[in-house]
Amino acid sequence: MSLQISQLANETGLSIHTLRYYEKEGILPPVKRSENGSRIYDSEDIEWIKFACRLRETGMSIAEMKKFAQLVIQGDESKNERIKLLRQQNMRIKDQIEQLTHCMELINHKIELYSSPAGD
Repeated sequence: MSLQISQLANETGLSIHTLRYYEKEGILPPVKRSENGSRIYDSEDIEWIKFACRLRETGMSIAEMKKFAQLVIQGDESKNERIKLLRQQNMRIKDQIEQLTHCMELINHKIELYSSPAGD
């Protein structure tokens, strides 16, 4: 499977501008090009981009994504450092979940108050 950048944008939900930005920043691996210079993405590229999107959705910074991508390119020797970065991100996600759970509990409490006859 190979896609051009417009097809990849449709597949991932990212804009063409974002894909080019990620490439320029080194978040994406070097992109293959066709004879006429068009970007061509293979299945490995697509999977990496989808994973990068998940990292971004969890709040990982562009700088951290770039660092992670560089570590991936280095290969197995960087495995422990990649694990460390992913564990840090995992902890941030857990903190976000705890904060959101607390917010949801407060909102649910207000809903209960407003729903009771005395809450009118």
